[in-house]
Amino acid sequence: MESSSLISDPVEFRMGEVKVIGASLSLFCCRIEWALKLKGVEYEYIEENLRNKSPILLQYNPVYKKIPVLVHNGKPVAESLVILEYIDETWQENPLLPKDPLEKSTARFWARFIDEKCILSAWAACRAQEHEKEKAVESAQESLGIIDKLIEGKKFFGGETIGFLDLVVGSLPNWLKSLEELGGIKLVDVEKFPSFHEWSKKFVEIPIIKEKIPMPEDLINYFTTSGLAKTIRGSALANNK
Repeated sequence: MESSSLISDPVEFRMGEVKVIGASLSLFCCRIEWALKLKGVEYEYIEENLRNKSPILLQYNPVYKKIPVLVHNGKPVAESLVILEYIDETWQENPLLPKDPLEKSTARFWARFIDEKCILSAWAACRAQEHEKEKAVESAQESLGIIDKLIEGKKFFGGETIGFLDLVVGSLPNWLKSLEELGGIKLVDVEKFPSFHEWSKKFVEIPIIKEKIPMPEDLINYFTTSGLAKTIRGSALANNK
């Protein structure tokens, strides 16, 4: 059967089923699995090949064609932050977001900051050419410094239990380690960011987190096999010839 006909055929889900379409090395996808596990929700995980996107991904996220996608009762929910809120509102056990409207809005603000500032600035520092690298690293560290202040004196970002922001930040430390290796840079300085470092050490040892978190060596291997590592290292050497 040709792929075009596969895309047009709907994938059938039984009512009540929960499925996650994702990639095991994505820092966005592990958030969803962690949330479901914290809620005690059973789900089926579908690994997506991002270099050859599947009919099921194209069916359930035809606009952006990106992961993660949560499918619940046959209905798709896309974008990791949106999915986390959907999970929190659908399953009441172990709430992720605070009930107070101001506190909830503040958590949403910082989640966007992490995705739109911390992650992007770290990626930019990794890929920066040599003459731009110092400034790019400073920019990335400025964002990390803000995160360090957010977690200072706390067990978790929301207080005494794992919450929304912990899941959003969760895979960032390992991802940063892989970028440091690939880009030949230092982003996470223990002396500069002691609170962030201490939180990350404890967070990754929590059983349900440890079970699903992407490891630095696996991320480096993925970057290498996908050709991204060559691109990163090439940009770093471009001005040294």
